[in-house]
Amino acid sequence: MGEPGAPGPDSTAPGRTPEATPLLHPAEGVPDLAVSVRQIEDAARLLDRGRGPFAVDAERASGFRYSNRAYLIQIRRAGAGTVLIDPVSHGGDPLTVLRPVAEVLGTDEWILHSADQDLPCLAEVGMRPPALYDTELAGRLAGFDRVNLATMVDRLLGLGLAKGHGAADWSKRPLPAEWLNYAALDVELLIELRAAISDVLDEQGKSGWAAEEFDYLREVGARDAAPVVKRDRWRRTSGIHRVRDRRGLAAVRELWTARDRIAQRRDIAPRRVLPDSAIIDAALANPK
Repeated sequence: MGEPGAPGPDSTAPGRTPEATPLLHPAEGVPDLAVSVRQIEDAARLLDRGRGPFAVDAERASGFRYSNRAYLIQIRRAGAGTVLIDPVSHGGDPLTVLRPVAEVLGTDEWILHSADQDLPCLAEVGMRPPALYDTELAGRLAGFDRVNLATMVDRLLGLGLAKGHGAADWSKRPLPAEWLNYAALDVELLIELRAAISDVLDEQGKSGWAAEEFDYLREVGARDAAPVVKRDRWRRTSGIHRVRDRRGLAAVRELWTARDRIAQRRDIAPRRVLPDSAIIDAALANPK
């Protein structure tokens, strides 16, 4: 522990603003959701008329769906504004329908917050960044103790982001208006946040290090959209420490495997098919 009054690891970074100005809605309003093939093509043309890097985000349905696919893609660019794209409701092949957007996105840097979460699902629909800047990782490298988007926007830009729907079921259709408002806000300030945190890294002499980390993350995150399947995942069943005999562990394995197969086929989060507690209770019942 340092001496009293000694500077912390992020003491060179700007402090939190005393009173953050709340940002409840995008400055230009919430754009219409691009759903049809024509609307998605129009969104690509709009982005192509812009300039500079792309602020990018994606919403998934973690905890509701088995897959990790994107159910909404948000993109913002200077001179173009924000576009919201529904990548699942167009009725066509995602790679084909979204190709115009992917081609435009391939022309400049992407700015994401927590890029490792979104790069795989974006790669799944053919979207891969030629260059990357991760504002969350930048915050970590700068020594910030809290690096969620709302906190960093508050700290560096003096604005308070409206939050509340990040853990929602984004596979739901139609998407509620307040969810789309939230989604648009997620990319509203990423370009400005990149500039602010870049200044901090410059002052700390860490910009070169950050560039190397971003490049590595880009290569790994977008290399393969297929999830890595780990062996013996059933051993991570919550409460498995209560099962102490081989028969019970075999029951856990069989029930977990059956649940996973059903969840994958129906694209439902496994614990919504059968909770871990039910698997453990069945194993402890010691069926013959």
